[in-house]
Amino acid sequence: MHLLVLTPQFPYPPHQGTTLRNYNLLKGLAERHVIDLFSMLAPGDKPERGPVPELVRHLVTAEQPARTMGRRLRDLVTSSKPDMALRLWDENAFAALLAHVLDNPPEIIQVEGIEMAPYVLAMKDTGLQLPRLIYDAHNAETLLQRRAFQADLRRPSRWVAAAYSAVQTAKLDRYERRLLAAVDGVAAVSVDDEQVLQRMAPGLRTTVVTNGVDLEAYNPAGLYANLYQHAGANLLFTGKMDFRPNVDGVLWFANQVLPRLRATELNPHFWIVGRNPHKRLDALRNRLDVTVTGAVPDIQPYIAHADLYVVPLLAGGGTRLKILEAMAMARPIVSTRLGADGFPVTDGEELALADSAEDFAARCASLLRNRAGASEMGERGRAFVEAHYSWERIIPKMEELY
Repeated sequence: MHLLVLTPQFPYPPHQGTTLRNYNLLKGLAERHVIDLFSMLAPGDKPERGPVPELVRHLVTAEQPARTMGRRLRDLVTSSKPDMALRLWDENAFAALLAHVLDNPPEIIQVEGIEMAPYVLAMKDTGLQLPRLIYDAHNAETLLQRRAFQADLRRPSRWVAAAYSAVQTAKLDRYERRLLAAVDGVAAVSVDDEQVLQRMAPGLRTTVVTNGVDLEAYNPAGLYANLYQHAGANLLFTGKMDFRPNVDGVLWFANQVLPRLRATELNPHFWIVGRNPHKRLDALRNRLDVTVTGAVPDIQPYIAHADLYVVPLLAGGGTRLKILEAMAMARPIVSTRLGADGFPVTDGEELALADSAEDFAARCASLLRNRAGASEMGERGRAFVEAHYSWERIIPKMEELY
C-alpha cells in the first residue's frame, strides 16, 4: 500500500521514545509498503543523513515552529485548543503537506502522535476527499495530563503547575475526542490506553500496537565501555529530560529515595542520562551522589554497566520504551507501578515494583545486596522482551488497521 506517515520529529537518529517508535515502525513498514514521510525538523536535524531517505519514496520536511513563552501564555487564555495541538502547527508546513497530498494521493495517512493531528484535521476542514486515516496514539493524552494534574495537586509547591494541567486536561479532552471521531482506526500502545480511548469514542476501531525494542541493538552480550567512575552502586535512569514526568520522577528519587540508600553501606550514585535536561534539574548538579549527563552518543554502555535501572515515575501514560531497553540489556529494574503500567509483568519476576519512597529504597537495596537474584531477574526480563516486544512481532499489528 501507499502510506503517508506524519511524524512530529525526524525519526533518525532514534534517540528517545517518539523517534525510536517512529523509526522502527518506518523501517518495518517499508519492507512491504511504499512510504512517503512528512516530518517536522528540530534544530540540527540532518534529514539527508542516515537511512531514512532510502526507506521512503518521497520525503517532505518543515522546520518546527518557534513558540515563545509569551505566545504560549496567550494561547493558554485565548485558544480553545490544547498546547499539544498548537506546538507544531505552521501554515507554510500545512501548505507543503497539502500540495504533496494533491500531487501524490496516498491510500493511508498515518498520524504519529497528537501533535500532528492539526494537519489532518485541517485537511478535512478543506473538504478534500481523504483516504483512510490511522492515528497512532503514543499516549492517551487526556489521561496523561490528568495524572500530571493529580500528581501536582498533592504538592503545594506544584499548585501553579496543577492549575495549568487542569486547563490543559479540559482542552485535551475535547480535542482528543474530536480527533478520535475523525479517524478510521487507532493504534494504542497498551491495553489500558486502548480502553481509555474506546470510552472516549465508543465504536472506535482500535488495536494495540505496543512499543518495541531492537533486540540486536540492545544486546547484553555486546562489548560496552564502562563509563562509570564511581566505585559503589550505580543506579541509572534514562529518558528525555525536559519531559515533565521524567523530571518529576528523578527529582523524587534523588530527594526521597536516594537519601535512604545513602544511609546504607551501598554507597549509591544516581545517573540521569538523557538529552535536554530541564532547569529544574540544576539543583542536582552540585550533589556528589548525582550525575546529570545531558545527551550522550549511546545509552547502551550506561545500561550495560548499571547495577540497577530505576523507573521512579509518578505520572505519565502509555508504555515506557526505557523499560524495554533495560530489560533487553538484562538489567534488574525497580519501577513504580505507574512506570510499568501497560506491561503484563509480575512483581519480583521481570522487575520489582514499589510506590512509596521507603518501599522503593528497600527494593533497590535488596537487589543491590543480592547480585545473583538481580542477575536472574535481568535474564527473565530479557526473555520477556524476546517473547513479546521485538518489532518483527509488532509491525503486523499496525498493518491490521490498514
